[in-house]
Amino acid sequence: MELPELPVLVGLSLLLGLLVLVAMAAAARGWRRSGAAWQRGADDQRANGLPLNKAMSTKKQKQQQRMSKDKPQQHTFTHRLLAGALKSHSGNITCLDFSSNGKYLATCADDRTVRIWSTKDFLQREHRSMRANVELDHATLVRFSPDCRAFIIWLANGETLRVFKMAKREDGGYTFTAAPEDFPKKHKAPIVNIGIADTGKFIMTASSDTTVLIWSLKGHVLSSINTNQMNNTYAAISPCSRFVASCGFTPDVKVWEVCFGKKGDFQEVVRAFELKGHSAAVHFFAFSNDSRRMASVSKDGTWKLWDTDVEYKKQQDPYLLRTGRFEEARAMPCRLALSPNAQVLALASGSNVHLYNTRRGEREESFEQVHGECVADLAFDVTGRLLASCGDRAVRLFHNSPGHRAVVEEMQGLLKRASNESTRQRLQQQLIQAQEALKSLGALKK
Repeated sequence: MELPELPVLVGLSLLLGLLVLVAMAAAARGWRRSGAAWQRGADDQRANGLPLNKAMSTKKQKQQQRMSKDKPQQHTFTHRLLAGALKSHSGNITCLDFSSNGKYLATCADDRTVRIWSTKDFLQREHRSMRANVELDHATLVRFSPDCRAFIIWLANGETLRVFKMAKREDGGYTFTAAPEDFPKKHKAPIVNIGIADTGKFIMTASSDTTVLIWSLKGHVLSSINTNQMNNTYAAISPCSRFVASCGFTPDVKVWEVCFGKKGDFQEVVRAFELKGHSAAVHFFAFSNDSRRMASVSKDGTWKLWDTDVEYKKQQDPYLLRTGRFEEARAMPCRLALSPNAQVLALASGSNVHLYNTRRGEREESFEQVHGECVADLAFDVTGRLLASCGDRAVRLFHNSPGHRAVVEEMQGLLKRASNESTRQRLQQQLIQAQEALKSLGALKK
């Protein structure tokens, strides 16, 4: 076997050695440059009278300031009727719900928490809340149980219902415990609303296709309703728990009765009545507290108030009481809330909220740019004195001045027809209270 010639081996060795030396020299120059730069920076910091660690801390603060500038700033809003703002969430709030006893407000946000607020703090400077964490998901909808000992949420990623039980602690707070299992996944389209009947007999979920499901409290589907409305934009349970209603692409609101036997066993869901009168798709609707009134808003640019206290089993149709104009509804989806006594209608489009007197059909108050995003939810408290809205990281609370004016108008009319002195005194006292409330808000009309 022949070996390579000696000069060739020597040449290869010299070449490899030269390459190693060049690499080492380059690395050394880089280290010297970085060291000199660091030393110059340190010298500059000392020349400016700053200790080295303090200067580095200042640099870190500047970085944090730049990062904070990149974060979305909290939207600011002021108005003479603004009663307060609830600001503990770190993400956008998607839903709110008042408990039936009027003591609490539940909110959920994309920060993976549900917060329970005490309503007695609403007019105070500080607003307390209790936090329930949503593990590995976040809630888009939240609803209190009728006994206020639990709440349900709709999971954004899990696409199903989760139940949380509320247990009171000795210090007056609550602990929140999720049920061991979520409800089975049944819907095939995004959810538009959920609800619990005030009787505690059933739960409703509605999706954006044409499906409304009636569930038992244990997570079994009792009935599936096909609304035949092309798509659902909203659905809800009536406060009396007898009815489930839905609206969508068609120009009507369809109402069904959920029937139970004398022993509380589920029987069937039957068509009850419809609200007919709009000429375009219905965006939203709401019930009054006694379920005897309903309000709706449509893409035809109108809102309507209905008398639903009818004998529908005898084919009696609801009566149209009032029609008002709301041109904003032609261009974009709207939300609606009806005060418990049905005297005030709140309509939201974009980030604006408007209050109407349902007796006269007139717009009485307007709140512009209430939130940094579109209004996501809107509701009156159980007393009807406050209106709550959400649409960014805050819940804004408004005094319901049109509600006080409606009471003044009603009492003045009843006083004229009062037949005895005791009735007159009672009505006069209610009139004075409403007038004083308006005066304190600076909303008393001269």
